[in-house]
Amino acid sequence: MHAPTQVKQPPVVYFTLFLVGLSLLVFVLHKLDDLFLPLIYAILLSLLLMPIVTRLEKWRWPRMLSIATAILLVVIGIALLFGFFGSQIIGLRSELPLIQSKLVVLFDQTQQQLAQRFHFQPMSHEQVIDSSLAALQKQSSKYLGSTLNTTLGVLSTVTLVPIYIFCFLYYRDHLRQFMFRFVEADKRTTVLHTVDNIQHVVQGYMTGLLTVIVVVSVMNAVGLLALGVKYAIFFAVFASVLAVIPYIGIIVGSIIPALITYVETGSLTHGLAVIGVFMVVQFISDNILAPLITASKVSLNPLTAIIALILGAQLWGTPGMILSVPLSAVIKVVLDANRVTEPWGFLLGDVGDGETTQKDPSDDRGFVAKLWDQVRGKRPPLAPEPKLPPMRNPRHAAVKS
Repeated sequence: MHAPTQVKQPPVVYFTLFLVGLSLLVFVLHKLDDLFLPLIYAILLSLLLMPIVTRLEKWRWPRMLSIATAILLVVIGIALLFGFFGSQIIGLRSELPLIQSKLVVLFDQTQQQLAQRFHFQPMSHEQVIDSSLAALQKQSSKYLGSTLNTTLGVLSTVTLVPIYIFCFLYYRDHLRQFMFRFVEADKRTTVLHTVDNIQHVVQGYMTGLLTVIVVVSVMNAVGLLALGVKYAIFFAVFASVLAVIPYIGIIVGSIIPALITYVETGSLTHGLAVIGVFMVVQFISDNILAPLITASKVSLNPLTAIIALILGAQLWGTPGMILSVPLSAVIKVVLDANRVTEPWGFLLGDVGDGETTQKDPSDDRGFVAKLWDQVRGKRPPLAPEPKLPPMRNPRHAAVKS
């Protein structure tokens, strides 16, 4: 009896199989978005709530009560946020007729100026409204169907996510034991270290993101209040929450208050100043606050973030855009844990990840000192070089022997 000889396939075959498997994975993820989106949100929120649950359990709280308390805190926070938005939107809605009348006047004035300069027949606002209504009637069924689908999707996600969070946190020990059954005993330490790194990265990103949202909201509110913008606090918080979507959320969040300010004041400079406030705050957030507060927990280069953003939007729309950065960070941690895939993790990482030196872990300077170094562009102190033992002379060792 002879063992069968192993046929070595050319690299093209393995590459083709990889592309086929990747295409099937993307197809399944896209078709089963109603299943995977609530699960992914629940996993991220479970990792975020894990420290609170473990702290309550250390205080001898029952596990079910600890998990219920953590979920209740999240629900209360979201309810307060939606209550604040609802009250501000109701107040803004009462001024919509006045804003609409001013917008019509500005529209007519702008058309008259453009008509005199470029010599064309201006349209009346009645014609614009009639053409808009006609286009809206043609697309009403499409918009109605998409709105109903979105509403049902949001309701199902809101209902399922707390249930998934409770199950993940309650059965977390059981899930870990299930995962270890696929791993050999001598490799369980490495797997446990990788899982802890993923949890650390996600927790650092989520807590840092919430901190950045609060700080950016305060800075936006100060700038808008200085310009005398109506509902400045609402627009400040609204733009900060939309900043969760990288590179796009801040643009959407700044257009609405800029347009309302332009309609209210009739000054284009005033409207552009509102956009300038958001751009300056976003620049400070991206280049100073986010790297300092999150402490580079999610160390992704900008190219990776942009590509992940586009892929997330194509796969799952707006929810995919929100999940693109944390999921990319998790993928980077998994790639870094394996020597074979470590170069791909290095490719996704920031430039600083390629340095052989590390930050000094004993650096206990305060937040202000670190912020000042970040503003000046000064690099943080590096860890001291390890002291190597003196090399023995081989001749002396031979004589001694």
